[in-house]
Amino acid sequence: MGFADGIRIDDGPVLWAACAAGILGALYLLRPLGWNRAQLLRAAAAALAAVVLGGALILGIHWFLVYAVSVFPDVLPPEVLAWSVPAVAALLLALYRSWTVWRTRPRPARPWRVRPWPATAAAAAAFAGVLVLSALQINAYFGLNRTVGDLTGASVAGIPGLENAQKRQPGEPQPVDLSRWTPSGALPATGLIRTATIPGTVSGFRSRDAYVYLPPAYRASPRPALPVLVLFSGQPGRPADWLAGGALRSRMDRFAAAHGGVAPVVVVVDPNGTPAGNTLCMDTRIARADTFLARDVPAWIRATLDVDPDPRKWAAGGFSFGATCAVQMVTRHPDIFSAALAFSSEQEPAIAKERRKTIEAAFGADAAAFERQTPLRLMQERRFDGNAIYFAAGERDPQFTKYMGVLSGTARSAGFAVKEEVMPGVGHSWLVAARGLSAGLDFLAPRWEIGK
Repeated sequence: MGFADGIRIDDGPVLWAACAAGILGALYLLRPLGWNRAQLLRAAAAALAAVVLGGALILGIHWFLVYAVSVFPDVLPPEVLAWSVPAVAALLLALYRSWTVWRTRPRPARPWRVRPWPATAAAAAAFAGVLVLSALQINAYFGLNRTVGDLTGASVAGIPGLENAQKRQPGEPQPVDLSRWTPSGALPATGLIRTATIPGTVSGFRSRDAYVYLPPAYRASPRPALPVLVLFSGQPGRPADWLAGGALRSRMDRFAAAHGGVAPVVVVVDPNGTPAGNTLCMDTRIARADTFLARDVPAWIRATLDVDPDPRKWAAGGFSFGATCAVQMVTRHPDIFSAALAFSSEQEPAIAKERRKTIEAAFGADAAAFERQTPLRLMQERRFDGNAIYFAAGERDPQFTKYMGVLSGTARSAGFAVKEEVMPGVGHSWLVAARGLSAGLDFLAPRWEIGK
């Protein structure tokens, strides 16, 4: 990864420069073409019209994407919509300014008029400044891309595949029970991140490559039988989001350092197949995603990695869509996953804002087939004594905080051990997952017999 790839874009000089460029760009676009009364009034009217029309366009596009074509299963946060308005308003002002300059382009008799090409280029540059500022502010809200490398994909491009040395080998000693294991020598200071392809042997599902975190203790000989944490990203999204927005490696290394090199083996799995895909983490007309996650993935982990096979040492986790998926796994398959980390979970899986569209797309309008698989329904019908869920949501994310309250209350009534946390100062952001992962690991550590 090059020097530029490590430059922070969510804070520091880049964000400050973007703020300066955005402010200067906005001031240029708001500047009247002249200073007489009529020109000042026209500039004020153009600015007001651009803001009003920009807001109307954003709301209209948002409605179309959410309710008409169902690109998003829920409404976007108000902060995201608000930061989209300046970019659209700046575009409208740049177009208006360029049109005005060209309409009144200079003639020999009036050489003092602004020349059209430089003014058009300046308007485009001003719009670009506002656009970059809006984009970085939206990115900062979601907390996803922290560096240039995160944005371009360079930060994960060089991660090697899982080597044979890290895989379970025939004839090797079985991993030692964690309660009886002690390291025979010094352990590495940090864990490893590797990529792996998990085949859909039973499901036929084709997923994108997974990411595997192996803690320092995994490289000991003999290895301890470590717990397992299977993570899912948001939607739209990709498994690599857990490495960027979720700060997975640093959070896991920190936990391992506090526990003598011991931490769970983490496998970040793709349940959707494409960045915009949405399988609902169910077996539906869309894909056999549940079979992939509950059969193919656990079988691959047990066959490939030295881990504890006891379901009491297995957990699922995720952010947003991924959190919903994790809650589904722990309620549909408690024999595989006995715990979950749910960061900003939906109340139930969804493809569209309108529940009817989700059911039609996935189950051909068979509402009963959908409802009997939802976490709330399962928790109302079954007991989950001895299992656990950690919930977290952002303070500035009232819709998902409400979902958390409904899910956590139902989970407690069903016998789950529950902890819920509201993250101060953040909305529907990967910061919830990045900050909550440490607390979630601490919540699960006693179950995993880590730190005893």
